[in-house]
Amino acid sequence: MKKQTQAYIFALSAILSWSTVATAFKIALEGMEYIQLLAISSSVAMIFFAILLTLKGEIKLILRTPKSDVFRSALLGFLNPFLYYLILLKAYSLLSAQLALSLNYIWPITLVLLSIPLLKQKIGLKSIACIILSFIGVIIIANKGSVTGIATPNLLGVFLALGSSIIWALFWIFNTKDHRQDLHKLFLNFTFGAIYSLTTLVILGELNLPEFKSLGAAIYIGLIECGIAYIFWLKAMTLTTSTDKIGNLVFLSPFISLFLIHLFIGETIYLSTWIGLSIIVTGILLQKITTKNKRFEQR
Repeated sequence: MKKQTQAYIFALSAILSWSTVATAFKIALEGMEYIQLLAISSSVAMIFFAILLTLKGEIKLILRTPKSDVFRSALLGFLNPFLYYLILLKAYSLLSAQLALSLNYIWPITLVLLSIPLLKQKIGLKSIACIILSFIGVIIIANKGSVTGIATPNLLGVFLALGSSIIWALFWIFNTKDHRQDLHKLFLNFTFGAIYSLTTLVILGELNLPEFKSLGAAIYIGLIECGIAYIFWLKAMTLTTSTDKIGNLVFLSPFISLFLIHLFIGETIYLSTWIGLSIIVTGILLQKITTKNKRFEQR
C-alpha cells in the first residue's frame, strides 16, 4: 500500500473518531457533571499516553524532561485540556449538541485573528471578507435562521462555545513554539490537565459515582478523542506527501457529526444549522486559499 493511501486511511480514521465526540459528550453529560467528565477523560488520556511511552521505551525520557519544559507543559496543559474542555463541556451542558459543535468550529477563524497580534501576521481584505462570511454563518446557527431577533435558548452557552475556540486557538499558537516530540508533549499536557481537573473536582465536591452509560462515554472520550485519534492524525501527517491532501479532510468532521447526533441522540438538525455550518466552512476554506495564493505571489 502506498504511503499516501495509508495517510488517507489514518486521517479518515482520526476524523471519524473526532466526529463521534459531540454525541459522546451529550451521552456522558446525561449522567455526570461536566467537571467529572473532564477529570475522567483527562485521566484516561494520560494513562493511554503513559502506556504508549512505556511500550516505546521512552517513559524514562519523561523523567529527564528539563524544568523549563515541565513548566511549559504546566501552562499548555492548563489551556488544553483543562480550560478548553472546561468551557466547551459547560457549553455542551447548556446547548444542543448541534449548536455547541457548530459554534466551536469557528476556531480556525479565531486562530487567524489571534495570529495578527500574537504572531505579527498580516491579513488582506480578501481574508477579512472570508472571516466576516464565517461569522455570518455563526449568526445564522445561533439564531436558528431568525433575522428578527436572537432565537438562541441560552446565550451563556453560545458565548462559552465561541469562547472555547479562543482557548483552542491560543493553545495551538503557543504550541507552535514547542518543538518537543508530540507524544511527550501530549503525555505531559494531559498529566497536568488531569491534575487540574481532579483538583477542581475535589474542591467542588463532585465525587459521586456517575451512571455506567455516562462513565463508558467519558472513558471513550479520553481514549478515542483525546488519545487514539491524535495518534492516527500524527501518523497521517508523517505519511502524507503534502499536508494539504489530508488537511481539508477535517472539514468532513462537523457534517458527519451532525448525522451521528441525529442518529444516536435524536436531535432534529435544523436547516439553519446545515446552512450556517456550510457558510462557516466555506469562509475557512476561502481564507486558506486566499492565504496560500498570497504566499505564492510573494515568492
